[in-house]
Amino acid sequence: MLLLAALTTDAQQWKVPVTGAHEQMLTGKYEPTWQSLRQHQTPQWFRDAKFGIWAHWGPQCVEGSGDWMARSLYMEGSREYKWHVEHYGHPSEVGFKDILPLFKAEHWDPEALVERYKRCGAQYFFVLGNHHDNFDLWDSQYQPWNSKNIGPKRDILEEWARAAKKAGLPLGISFHADHAWTWYEPAQRYDLNGPKAGVYYDGHLTRDDGKGKWWEGLDPQLLYRQNHPLSERSWWNGAIHDQWDWTHGAATPSQEFVTNFYDRTLDAINRYHPDLIYFDVTVLPFYDISDCGLRIATHLYNKNPQSVVFGKILNDEQRQALTWDVERGAPNHIVAEPWQTCNCIGGWHYNTDIYEKNRYKTAGQVVKMLVDIVSKNGNLLLSIPLRADGTYDEKEAKVLDDLEAWMTVNGESIFGTRPWKVFGEGPVAEKSIALNAQGFNDGQYANMDYRDVRFNQKGSVLYATAMGWPDDHRLVIKTLKRGNSHGRKVSRVTLLGYGRVKSQQTADGLIVTLPDPTNAIAPVLKIQ
Repeated sequence: MLLLAALTTDAQQWKVPVTGAHEQMLTGKYEPTWQSLRQHQTPQWFRDAKFGIWAHWGPQCVEGSGDWMARSLYMEGSREYKWHVEHYGHPSEVGFKDILPLFKAEHWDPEALVERYKRCGAQYFFVLGNHHDNFDLWDSQYQPWNSKNIGPKRDILEEWARAAKKAGLPLGISFHADHAWTWYEPAQRYDLNGPKAGVYYDGHLTRDDGKGKWWEGLDPQLLYRQNHPLSERSWWNGAIHDQWDWTHGAATPSQEFVTNFYDRTLDAINRYHPDLIYFDVTVLPFYDISDCGLRIATHLYNKNPQSVVFGKILNDEQRQALTWDVERGAPNHIVAEPWQTCNCIGGWHYNTDIYEKNRYKTAGQVVKMLVDIVSKNGNLLLSIPLRADGTYDEKEAKVLDDLEAWMTVNGESIFGTRPWKVFGEGPVAEKSIALNAQGFNDGQYANMDYRDVRFNQKGSVLYATAMGWPDDHRLVIKTLKRGNSHGRKVSRVTLLGYGRVKSQQTADGLIVTLPDPTNAIAPVLKIQ
């Protein structure tokens, strides 16, 4: 009776409920309420995995102007707008819809890529199902603007899923298209200056405008979704960040739009059987104006009880039902529930400016980020941006090579571990580091050195990783001083990839004498 009451209350509160006319939510142990979903526990396989790689890849990589370019090309005067106008045309004549056929994936080899990522230590593999650009990367029955119909003419998700299964890696799919409704609003604009001032961009086009065009028979409104009034302050480009949770004047999406996203997501789940799904949202899609997100999570949990659903900016109750995701950042303490950071070595979509200016994260930065996150009970999901042809560049290849070299020797200190009594010590460990919205504080961790040590454990073994090599070969771990409050007496210290090293517990700390650096990133001590 209590569960029925909770369901009734939830059903009455939704402003835009899903119709359920097409895809049906799988019923079973879980119901679409927080009370029910709190029964779900983040599975042990995910806690053991620690590291995944993400192919955050789609048609927004064509121009190489970076993430959110399909929105920014409609912002007069922006870098992306200028690039688009110069190389492709004015957005009143050539909009993002016209970029889609240029996404060819002509050199894409999913099996080779997944195997490469696995050699780097990836224990699960993530792919993009759709982005805010609203283009489905599979043979979607609910979105004709998809990769089977346009561009590669291939079912991208099917091929990724097959490659992941062959490699023995759990598959994750991310879905972002729920925000197309507000994200594409600049496509309704027009230039305020210049020769095309007042000429509307192509966000207003409909099926009838396609006669004689390459897209004849397709309705641009199924892509752009702009047949609605603008959100409040829509001409201010930053308003979308205030409105991400559908508040502060965000235009309310229609029931048809919400249900369409729901149908597309369940369609992909049922076809490709992901073990993890990720939403780039506050809590869940359309929360809390719709039951859409709760129903999707319920469907996946009932279909695969060992699955993971990620959400951002979660309260304590929601973290018991979902797995918390932090974007480009981390809390500076151990978190009781398993969680994940999603980050990228560059921009979320391929950006030639980052390539040309050598602004990729190095393998050293990635490793230190991973070690820090794992010490706090987290996982790292790392994106390696691909070009539109489906390949990574030679600078990204260097990152992967260096990452593989470190992980091959030191992976035992990552996989299958759990947090110790304290996560670490050192200048950064002692700082108060706050999250900014859904994360965005990774810069606070950028300057860790050998003084910053991170701990984790596996059985009776304690691992201590220093975030660099001391010049004088003398590493002092203060937490493990003689008579330390954690009751840790040290009998043997081994440097992974080298062998036993000299150590002594003193009143100042565990003093370890290290050899010349055996890798270019960080030494890992196995302490028994």
